[in-house]
Amino acid sequence: MERFPLPANAISLLSLFWTFLKVGATAFGGFMALISVVQNLVVERRRLLRQEEMLDGISLASMLPGPVAVNVVAYVGYRLRGVVGALVAATAVILPSFILITALSYVYFRWGQIPAMQKLFMGFVPAVTAIIASTAWGMSLKTIGTLREMAILFVSAFVLLNVGGFYSTVAVIVFAAVAGYWLFRADVDVPGTSTDSTIGKSTGAGPKLSFLALTPIALSPFAGFPAGILAKLFLTFAGMSVMLFGGGYVFIPMIQEAVVDGQRWVTQTEFIDAIALGQVTPGPILISAAFIGYKVAGVAGAAVSTVGIFAPPAVIMLIATSMLDRVKTSKAVQAGLRGVRPAVIGMIFAAAVVIGSNANEHWLSLLIFSAALLAILRFRVEVVWIIPASGLLGLVLY
Repeated sequence: MERFPLPANAISLLSLFWTFLKVGATAFGGFMALISVVQNLVVERRRLLRQEEMLDGISLASMLPGPVAVNVVAYVGYRLRGVVGALVAATAVILPSFILITALSYVYFRWGQIPAMQKLFMGFVPAVTAIIASTAWGMSLKTIGTLREMAILFVSAFVLLNVGGFYSTVAVIVFAAVAGYWLFRADVDVPGTSTDSTIGKSTGAGPKLSFLALTPIALSPFAGFPAGILAKLFLTFAGMSVMLFGGGYVFIPMIQEAVVDGQRWVTQTEFIDAIALGQVTPGPILISAAFIGYKVAGVAGAAVSTVGIFAPPAVIMLIATSMLDRVKTSKAVQAGLRGVRPAVIGMIFAAAVVIGSNANEHWLSLLIFSAALLAILRFRVEVVWIIPASGLLGLVLY
């Protein structure tokens, strides 16, 4: 069996699975909340990746199709344990929300309603805001060292808050890369190849990407349902996933056109409820695909739809990461990345503001936000415990 060298602080596949399973079970509040939890665990606590590597992954995922958070998770798994690590990490982070939304789908289609969870989620929003804000703050302390980098950060946050949208995100990253090239190319000192370089670079993992690419196809045939309907579910969601740019909310009109108006797999009311369930379960909003798949072909349909929506973009992410590794020793690329990193931090600050604006206008929201921020920054409480505790506070106090 081929083995590859691991960094000195490498994580086992079992530990990798358990780490991301916890993340997937507690990461409410959208893609940036999930990314913030991952950053806290992988960079701050376990020190498995460098800050710069994490920022590079976020910036790359922001420009590629598919759900940003799951692509970042696949990137982290790939950095730590190659293609198998990417598969393990992505599966683990999706699994809790898949199980939950499949169970809720069963309840929905059997009894037609879901118990109200409004108060629980009123507690989540300020806690998620605190997690994202603390992540951005910690990143800025380690990354921002000059007024030029600070200026890029503020411009990025300003544009995202006042314009927003996928094209603005891409424009910010491109602008930051160009600015980084002009501002920092004289300062960049490109290191040689290191013995502790990341796993995707040191192992020749690129050619193994076919393993992950074949995984969705291998999972498609489930007993009890015609292969045709399962293949149709997979191909429908896989086709849409590689055309999705800008996050899960951009995807909603596309999926509505395909599954409501086109295939007529669900009604308009059921589609709206699917999106709502995707928002009130942990993990990515695109887990709503499992609800639709369940309606069409039960648990097998839910599984195939989930693989279809998440796997193809993850494969693209890993291929792009492998390509990035080949050019990262370029002085021009290093200078560009130095400009992109503060821009990504500005985007994270902007996400905290946007999510915080959705918090309930109540003094309890400020209390939960302050308590969560203090717990993270002062007492270094693991963020996987912050959100459940805040949800319970919301359930009891609101």
